[in-house]
Amino acid sequence: MMQKKTILINGYFLCRPLTGVERFASEITAGLDLLCKPDEIAIIIPKDIKNIPVYKNLRVILYKKEIQQVLWQMFTLQFFLLTHRQYTILDFGNTCLPFAPGIVFLHDIYCEIFPEDFISKRDKLTRMYNKWQYRLIAKKAKKIVTVSYFSRNQIAQTYHIAPEKIMIVYNSGNHFKTIRADYSVFDGSPALLRSFYFSLGSLSKRKNIKWIVEYAAKHPDSLFLLSGTSQPTAQATEFNIGVMPQNIIFLGYLDDAKVKALMEKCKAFILPSYYEGFGIPPLEALSCGAQIIVAKAASLPEIYGNTAHYIDPFNTDVDLEELLKQPVDPPDAILQKYSYNTSARQVYNLIQLEANI
Repeated sequence: MMQKKTILINGYFLCRPLTGVERFASEITAGLDLLCKPDEIAIIIPKDIKNIPVYKNLRVILYKKEIQQVLWQMFTLQFFLLTHRQYTILDFGNTCLPFAPGIVFLHDIYCEIFPEDFISKRDKLTRMYNKWQYRLIAKKAKKIVTVSYFSRNQIAQTYHIAPEKIMIVYNSGNHFKTIRADYSVFDGSPALLRSFYFSLGSLSKRKNIKWIVEYAAKHPDSLFLLSGTSQPTAQATEFNIGVMPQNIIFLGYLDDAKVKALMEKCKAFILPSYYEGFGIPPLEALSCGAQIIVAKAASLPEIYGNTAHYIDPFNTDVDLEELLKQPVDPPDAILQKYSYNTSARQVYNLIQLEANI
């Protein structure tokens, strides 16, 4: 009889900035900690990480001092698993170990679908690495999990996998319920007291901040607030326009409490992305009582149904004021459907089944 293996979570996500994938990994791991028995599941983390969550039942393994992701993934973690055969890896971050594959979350295959978005040498190297990982996952992962039917179907078609072999575990916005809004974000800036639209996102091309920039240029009387890690350095040339519109304020990185305050007060939250495997921020905005405007593209119509106002991500010839007058469904059913508790239970059930692989 094959010996039952222990699931080992790749805890490298705790070393990365808290964006969508890392948020999902953190919340599901916290949920697994409440569901599992003591030491039933382990998590391996580089031992020089600064902030290690306190887990009740997960066994924490602090290993080595390597923080650089590729070294951790391809050498440190690989070696550990090859020398500790009692573990099966669970990876939330679109990565698969060539010689010790396990259960892998593949959120989307953006690098495969939009090669034209990767222009610089660094971008092209990033795309090459990610494409290799996608294909490794498709070929070797013991179980593939993704976050929407859109992503499942795209992965299945691209890599010739039967769709039913790919499990779907949805994302959520539940974490915003426990956050207290920090209204100090409005202090000392009279401009922020005006009616405004709000958006979150990086300068990654798929986030399509260009749509907001172009729309703002056409509607100088509307105010747009944008938050994201690299946005304060945004230049007009990055969006192929002559001058950056004065009615856009780049706020840089903001913590969840300040983001919640802006979501509560905004006229609407905008997500113009033309490619998302799921798209968490509109769920957060709905939980704050905000109206949402999202691109009619990729997974977004699947996730948000009739609760959202939709835009064409490649066309700014629309009047947002008029769009917001159109009726939409209340968000209650959507907010109930997408729950980290439900998703953690799905992953735990999967672990119970796959522990013998």
